[in-house]
Amino acid sequence: MKIIISPAKSLDFETKATTENFSTSNFLNESEKLNKKLKTLSRKKLSELMKISDDLSALNYERNQAWTLPFDLNNAKQAVFSFTGEVYRGIDVNTLSEAKIPEMQNKLRILSGLYGLLKPLDLIQPYRLEMGTKLKVGRKENLYQFWGDTLANSLNEELEDGELLVNLASAEYFKALPKKTLKVPMITPVFKDFKNGQYKTIMTFAKKARGLMVRYIIDNDVETIAELKGFNVEGYGFSEEMSKENELVFVR
Repeated sequence: MKIIISPAKSLDFETKATTENFSTSNFLNESEKLNKKLKTLSRKKLSELMKISDDLSALNYERNQAWTLPFDLNNAKQAVFSFTGEVYRGIDVNTLSEAKIPEMQNKLRILSGLYGLLKPLDLIQPYRLEMGTKLKVGRKENLYQFWGDTLANSLNEELEDGELLVNLASAEYFKALPKKTLKVPMITPVFKDFKNGQYKTIMTFAKKARGLMVRYIIDNDVETIAELKGFNVEGYGFSEEMSKENELVFVR
């Protein structure tokens, strides 16, 4: 099984990771090319491009200027320990047993505008570059064009025939993996909460639920759709009635 998730805008590079183990991204050459472009952008240009405040553009200008290879544990941190958004609160990696870290490293992949496709223990430096950002690099008009089929091809090399691919990424990020290029079927879990008389996707809850499902898969060695349907964390339960062939709906 492989699981795909999005990164987070919020980062923590102060807290030490619970493991000294790390890996290296397969796409650092591409990341360096993107960073060279980002380094040319002023604070004002960053603010306009990313639609962020002056304070955030100043922070990310400094991040872009400081970004440098090679990475090591003194100047970078493992990706899954660096992101701190709702998905990562759900994963709660700091409480994951060390024995489970190799399984997480094998199963989980994080899509990133700057780093492409990350393994959990791949080292990263602080950045902000959402996949939907219209950053022009050479003849490529945006990041989807920049990455093209590269990320899907890389994932295909890892996937075995018949292996399950679970999409827990946002639409913005999963668009970087065109369905037609993937060699295995994809399962997309959807999370809905009952509110005002109907089931709705409430984004904050849904993001955390994606992380909770990642943790459930790793904790329980989940490999099949039947096992996936057993997800029952924080009040969620599988709805056969609301689900489709490649879309599993969980409600609470």
